[in-house]
Amino acid sequence: MALKGEIIEKIAALLTVAFGLVAALAWNGAIQAIFAEVFGTAENIPAMLAYAVIVTIIAVIVTIWIARLADKAKAEE
Repeated sequence: MALKGEIIEKIAALLTVAFGLVAALAWNGAIQAIFAEVFGTAENIPAMLAYAVIVTIIAVIVTIWIARLADKAKAEE
């Protein structure tokens, strides 16, 4: 595998992990808000849930896009 392909593969992996982390943090915030609502301090739950869903959808779309770009770059080598 050429150096360019390895670099693209590593960047794709890092970006995938980064978007996964953003989605995980969004869900973490939403779940914390639900617990706060049930057990005490109220947060804006619908907004946090909407944010978590939107971030997750974006993360999935971008992850698929990155994987396709990486596959295309590998095929070109």
